[in-house]
Amino acid sequence: MTENAGADKKQQSKWYFKTAFIVSAFVFVGPLALPLVWLNPDYSRNKKIVVTIIVAIVTYFLGILTINSLKTIVEYYKLAGF
Repeated sequence: MTENAGADKKQQSKWYFKTAFIVSAFVFVGPLALPLVWLNPDYSRNKKIVVTIIVAIVTYFLGILTINSLKTIVEYYKLAGF
C-alpha cells in the first residue's frame, strides 16, 4: 500500500514542479524562477534555502560581470570616438 501511495504522489506532481523545468526556468529567467522552488511541495525547506542562496550568489556575480562588461564597452566607444 505504501508503494502505491508513493507512485500516486509522483504522478500527481505538476509539470512545472519537475526539476528539469525548474532548471530550465533558471536558465531562461534567472531568479524569477525562485517561486517555483518555494512552492514545490517535493523539496524540503533546507533544499529550498540552499537553492535560493546558490541562485543569489550566481545572480550577484553575473550582475558584477554585466556591469564590468558595460563599462568596458563604454570605454571602447570613447576610445573609438563614437
